[in-house]
Amino acid sequence: MAALEFWFEFASTYSYPAAERIVPLAAARGVDLVWRPFLLGPIFAAQGWTDSPFNLYPAKGAYMWRDLERTCAARGIGWKMPSAFPRNGLTGARVALAAAQQPWIADFVRAVYRANFVEDREIGWEEVIAEILASVGQDADVWVERASAPENKSGLREQTSQAQERGIFGAPSFTVGDELFWGDDRLEAALLHASGGS
Repeated sequence: MAALEFWFEFASTYSYPAAERIVPLAAARGVDLVWRPFLLGPIFAAQGWTDSPFNLYPAKGAYMWRDLERTCAARGIGWKMPSAFPRNGLTGARVALAAAQQPWIADFVRAVYRANFVEDREIGWEEVIAEILASVGQDADVWVERASAPENKSGLREQTSQAQERGIFGAPSFTVGDELFWGDDRLEAALLHASGGS
């Protein structure tokens, strides 16, 4: 059985519902999860975009916001359209990378997404990330310091480069070996593949 790598960006709208459901779905299939925070900015820049495609293409953006509202309602998860989009997910991503193998990583990731897409908080602010760390029972000062270490900063840049090299162009993405699955609606297919299904 192969592991499932979950590539996510805290500014990514559809990564939010994926993060809310990925842990129980993976557990049900006995699939190990690997948390892979990365940054979409460099990937979008390589495609010539200076902003989210949901902002660059208004019709696509309008559809996405309504679809996300429907998706969250159908799954019984909170939702509030953020007053700023996309928000800067850099600090959160650095913490997530530093804590990727910690038992509380899923709680942290979900809390950051909820701060952005339910509570409409500025997740780009270090103090907000610190409050989230405290809310999941962690010493914020310790983890913010680890996240800010030069080797962790370079690690996030390297992970983003790896995403590009593996053909990842958006979030959420899921990889199983060399197989790439893109989008919240492909999570079940990725898990089936990881568990040995066809």
